[in-house]
Amino acid sequence: MLSVLDVAAYILRKRGSMTAMKLQKLVYYAQAWALVWDDTPLFKERIEAWAHGPVVRKLYDAHRGRYSVSRIRGGFSRKLNPEQRDTVDAVLEYYGDKSSQWLSALSHMESPWREARERHGLAAGERGSAVIRHDEMAEYYSSL
Repeated sequence: MLSVLDVAAYILRKRGSMTAMKLQKLVYYAQAWALVWDDTPLFKERIEAWAHGPVVRKLYDAHRGRYSVSRIRGGFSRKLNPEQRDTVDAVLEYYGDKSSQWLSALSHMESPWREARERHGLAAGERGSAVIRHDEMAEYYSSL
């Protein structure tokens, strides 16, 4: 299975430099749609429901302290197989031109992020690391 760093490297190769927040949201949506379209997770790391939306801690650790990201050390875009590339490409086609703020606001309106935070009693803006579960993501996004 891929690492989130491999998926992030592929996204950056396709779209170029972007904000760290936008990269986090794009890997989230890539995982969500892989669960729906491919019936399997795209990467192994868990996604957490942070105050500003979904975040993968391993990716956060890789870009920590940077506003803009153009490369991810340890990520290898060539590891994605054709089906995985097709999934990420479709996500980028739809979400890739959206701003980081738009993507963050969208994720806040959707039930997987909200339910993870509610399950752990996290108030709006409160720090937390509640896990966004794959089954909730698959159920929600397959209903769209």
